[in-house]
Amino acid sequence: MSLIDGILLTLLNTVACLALPKLLSVILAAKKQNTASSGSALTSQDSNSEIPSFS
Repeated sequence: MSLIDGILLTLLNTVACLALPKLLSVILAAKKQNTASSGSALTSQDSNSEIPSFS
């Protein structure tokens, strides 16, 4: 392997190590936000139902 190949692989690895965690955090944050919004819609429906009292 020549010196240029080693430098290019090192730069590619550096870019991947810096970019992939940021990309994953953005994707997971968007996925978590979608899940939270659907969860709040369910709780708003549940809050309208009456709770029976057995006393």
